Amino acid sequence: MEASLGIQMDEPMAFSPQRDRFQAEGSLKKNEQNFKLAGVKKDIEKLYEAVPQLSNVFKIKDKIGEGTFSSVYLATAQLQVGPEEKIALKHLIPTSHPIRIAAELQCLTVAGGQDNVMGVKYCFRKNDHVVIAMPYLEHESFLDILNSLSFQEVREYMFNLFKALKRIHQFGIVHRDVKPSNFLYNRHLKKYALVDFGLAQGTHDTKIELLKFVQSEAQQERCSQNKSHIITGNKIPLSGPVPKELDQQSTTKASVKRPYTNAQIQIKQGKDGKLMKQSKTVDVLSRKLATKKKAISTKVMNSAVMRKTASSCPASLTCDCYATDKVCSICLSRRQQVAPRAGTPGFRAPEVLTKCPDQTTAIDMWSAGVIFLSLLSGRYPFYKASDDLTALAQIMTIRGSRETIQAAKTFGKSILCSKEVPAQDLRKLCERLRGMDSSTPKLTSDIQGHASHQPAISEKTDHKASCLVQTPPGQYSGNSFKKGDSNSCEHCFDEYNTNLEGWNEVPDEAYDLLDKLLDLNPASRITAEAALLHPFFKDMSL
Repeated sequence: MEASLGIQMDEPMAFSPQRDRFQAEGSLKKNEQNFKLAGVKKDIEKLYEAVPQLSNVFKIKDKIGEGTFSSVYLATAQLQVGPEEKIALKHLIPTSHPIRIAAELQCLTVAGGQDNVMGVKYCFRKNDHVVIAMPYLEHESFLDILNSLSFQEVREYMFNLFKALKRIHQFGIVHRDVKPSNFLYNRHLKKYALVDFGLAQGTHDTKIELLKFVQSEAQQERCSQNKSHIITGNKIPLSGPVPKELDQQSTTKASVKRPYTNAQIQIKQGKDGKLMKQSKTVDVLSRKLATKKKAISTKVMNSAVMRKTASSCPASLTCDCYATDKVCSICLSRRQQVAPRAGTPGFRAPEVLTKCPDQTTAIDMWSAGVIFLSLLSGRYPFYKASDDLTALAQIMTIRGSRETIQAAKTFGKSILCSKEVPAQDLRKLCERLRGMDSSTPKLTSDIQGHASHQPAISEKTDHKASCLVQTPPGQYSGNSFKKGDSNSCEHCFDEYNTNLEGWNEVPDEAYDLLDKLLDLNPASRITAEAALLHPFFKDMSL
């Protein structure tokens, strides 16, 4: 065993436990890399076999990304003249619905190719295998450069993200999965690209014709729930495993604890008022409530149904579990409301978490707000929750329970809280987390980029309780569309250190824009077009 790990056993006088440990670790990493390379080579061969015409045009170099619905490869175009051109090949899994695939292609061809929206060069199909060829943008990992960005770079990043969102929203496209790994950023060239329209849906007036025919996730979920929903006593288990697309971000391990407040959350969804989970205890970051240790019990219901139930139902049939911790038979008998809820945990808007049926382009703006929150606080991922109930509780600790209740009424939901949670001041929160607050020890301002990437609100998985903690450096890895989340352009950017330029004078306009992006009411949430005209970008031109 020692020999296989590369430990020299014939030099007892030179024995060094630390040296031998490093050698063993190096050998294990090398073996792991070799195993990975063998797997990638096999996948490339399978792709060539599945779509033979690729070999006539491309030389596939590497597998650079893998998600629930697709895999992405780096290839070079074998052109007759000129230098080789790098191309990203997205192989859609054969189980994807043809209409969904065609709709994604139409999004790329109609809206893509300008204003920081990824375009498409070619498309290949062989039976049920589809490969989309797109320009390859070498890019940096958001996690790796987060705390090395100057304030001006943050402004440019957000400005270009809003340009991309304005572009797709003009065509009636709701991206539904806006996050850093889907907005590629080449820091050296200052190039950006919004990618991956695999979960996109259309607005009621969308200009992407095929999006009108894409079966909504709500319809798919309804079919699934009708088949697999099971009720046992007063507890309602989740109906089957969580879809993979709802858990695209990697789970992070915990190391450093912060003071928290215990919280309980319950949600009754939609017009049918069906309770999804009886209760789930979560620990929630809240500086002001850290010492009170009182539970927050919340429920989300459809207001109209509550009034109708209370006024029209006989006394014996009236729901009697309202604002309690039990589930009555009336609620159990109601059919559960379903609504689109695709996307990545931590980036879903409140109207998505509460299953509001009418979801608009505003959900993309909320996701952009979460990205901006990470940039201003220096923490990524900022929210990390395994389920929608926990995610809603986390949002309430930042935006406030009273504000959440009021906003929910605007889209037909009613949230009940046994304990009021005050909204936090966004500037004070971000400065405290970034370490710029003089009243607290520095957290990130004097640490190099790779050493300070802990999320502000993260979750350590536990079936009994969810403890929100920070993540140690380097533990988190996002689900990137292209290669480079840890390796791309490393020859250019390994030397980046924390750049404090501008961070000691963050203008009020930055937090005003953040507040408008994280507006709990989707109807009044700022649009991409309005965001570009915000005073925060006063000296930047489209």
